[in-house]
Parts: sequence; C-alpha cells; structure tokens
Amino acid sequence: MYKNFVSNSVMALALVLSGAQAMAAVVGGGADARQILYGMPPTGGVAAPVGILNDPKLAFADYVGVGSGAGKTAFLTNNSDVLVWNLDGNSATALEKVYVPAVTVDYAGSDSILTSAELTTYRAAHQSPAVPTGNAANWGPIIQIPAEATSVTVPYKLTLVNGTAVNNLNLTSAQLCHIFSGTVTTWNQINSAYPTTPIKVYYRAGSSGTSEIFTRHLNSQCPTKFTTNGTFTTAVGIVPANATAVNGSAAMASTVRSTEGGIGYVGPTYVNAGDNAQVARVNGNMPTVGNATTALSTIAPPVSADRGLPENWTRVLPNPATGYSIVGYTFMVFNQCYKDSTDNTAVRRFINRHYTHTDLLNDDDEIIAAKLIPITNTWKTAVRETFFTATNSLSVGNTTACNGIGRPL
Repeated sequence: MYKNFVSNSVMALALVLSGAQAMAAVVGGGADARQILYGMPPTGGVAAPVGILNDPKLAFADYVGVGSGAGKTAFLTNNSDVLVWNLDGNSATALEKVYVPAVTVDYAGSDSILTSAELTTYRAAHQSPAVPTGNAANWGPIIQIPAEATSVTVPYKLTLVNGTAVNNLNLTSAQLCHIFSGTVTTWNQINSAYPTTPIKVYYRAGSSGTSEIFTRHLNSQCPTKFTTNGTFTTAVGIVPANATAVNGSAAMASTVRSTEGGIGYVGPTYVNAGDNAQVARVNGNMPTVGNATTALSTIAPPVSADRGLPENWTRVLPNPATGYSIVGYTFMVFNQCYKDSTDNTAVRRFINRHYTHTDLLNDDDEIIAAKLIPITNTWKTAVRETFFTATNSLSVGNTTACNGIGRPL
C-alpha cells in the first residue's frame, strides 16, 4: 500500500510536478502538546526535529498536532482532511490539509479519552457483532492505551503596584473555579496584596485534552460551575466576559506570558513547570514531574479480565489526595487490526519500543526531555502483555482475532 501525503509546501510542489507517491506510513495526529515529542510536520519548508513517532525506523508519518478532539475525529471517521497544518509558515493564511489526496488515518494521540458515545458509534459502524466479519466496514476493536503522564500547569503574569513581578502565586482549587468561571474578575479579589488589575482568562479553542483534564479537576471541586468536557465553552456553560480563546498550547503559553493580568492552562512542554514565576502552585504544589508522579502513583492498570475494553484503560484521577492536583494521561488510540501488514508491523514495533522496561531501548529519555512523564513499569508490562504478546487474543494483529477484518488500506 502507498499512502499519498504532503508533509510541507516543498513536498507538495514536488508531488504536483512529479506525480510521485510518498512512502507508506502510519498516519495520525491529535493532542498538540505532544507534537514536539512525536515529531511534527515541517513548517514553511523548515524541517522539524524527528520525534519518537516519525523516526524512519518506525514507519510513522509526521504527527499532526490538531488537538485531541480533532485527532479523535480524524481517526474515528477515517478522515485525513481533519489533519491540517501551517505548511507554508504564514500565520496569516489558512491551515492546509497535510494529506492530498486523502489517506487512511491509522491512529490518534489524545489527552481526551474516548467517550461512551464515540465508542458506541464506532462499534455500531465498524465492529462485530453489529457489523459481520465478512463486511469491509468491520475494522475490528479499538485499543486505547496510556502513553505518557502529564500535569496541566497554570501559567500567569501579574505585576504589583511597585513594579515587582509576582513570582510566588499559589492558588487553591476553589480560586481556580472562581477565576475560570468569571466569579472573580480582578486580582485583588484573589489576594488583597495584589493590585486591582483585571484578570484576563485564556482558554483553549475547540476540543482539547488539556481542557478535559483541567475541567475534570474543576468539576470535582465545583460541579455547579463546571462539567468535564474537552471543550472549555461547553464545560463552563456561560463563558466569562473576560475570557478569550487561544489556538494551541504554544500560543497559550506565549499569550499569557505577554499579557499583564493573564492566566491560562497548558501542558508542561511550553513552560518551566518548576518555576513559580511562570506557573502557579495549586494547593501548595508545583506541577513538577515528582509531584505529578506522586499524584498518579495510586492508579493501577486494569486486571487481565477487564483489558478487552478500551474504556477500562482510561483511569482518571480528578482530585489526587497527594501531589499536584491537575494530572492525567495522554493516550494512543489504535485499531487491533489493520488490513495493511505494514501498518500492523509499525504499530507493533511502536508498542514494543515504547513499553519496554529497558531505558536504552524505550522512549523514556525523549519523554522526559519533552517535559512529560513516562508511565510506570507496571503499566508498561500490562500494555505489552495485552497488546504485543502475539499469543494474547487482544494483541495487535492477532491472526485469529483479525482474520479478514481491519482498518482499511
């Protein structure tokens, strides 16, 4: 199988002129906070660094950071038109489709878990018993596995009346509820020592896994103000008058950094999670690797009997008893079965590398360099035993389970 794809404007021109086809590759995208780690497409002809996915040895294409919601949509509907990028490097022009013509979408990376509605819709359209095994629409079961752990940081910028920058902001969960719901609108309402500077709230536009993790925590603390949702505007219901949408994690971090009175939420990749002058403490704790790891340490993988359902792999912790308060996992979403043997081999190769215990062979160093957190060896063992061990009926490409079915070419 050959999948035609465009990874930057230069390649697009080359394809038009030569009609050549790009090499086969596993296609996907999703949470933009992962794009540096996974390896994003070039912008304006300038090649981005190779990541853990678009490493040529894995046979994955560039990871397209479009947000968790769009990544899931692209995968669930097999629609690569959703995977768009700033190919020409011009921020004034519209984002462009990365794949022209359209190709099969093989996976998604998402901080947002698959909802029961999304899984129900998929199963009705692409899985037995709703779809017979001999039907081409039967793509087989979905696999949803944690790939990395993360915190959601709260960046801010505030200057005191005397011109000194606040560098020790410490917010309670209740105060976060008040700020992001618009209940309080000036900084002196948070602390009488702070000026009357208006609070300028920034939130992620569209559907974002970061928003989902953030609002899950807020919902656990102030359920009358927030529901849990990947779309902030849905979670809050009535968007505060002092709130502004921002597209993407990088833009969130830079916008707050340059805006007096600004506050937002973002994963740790684009901030220094150990610097209280950049990000707030929450309930006294910084969003460091150690504090996030402590918070997530109580979550165990599903027992063997429960591992066949993707929803059982999405253990969440809305309000940890210890450690940093706003934490979660990012997930890789695959099919168990692929019609293309190259895709099947590539996905298995990723699972084998990413979830091995051996530091020299896995991706842990790269994950840490991206300011994310490797999952524990307990989780790695559970993933490998279930989805890599060929004799396990749930493993990717299992010959009995995948006999005649799979995600299309």
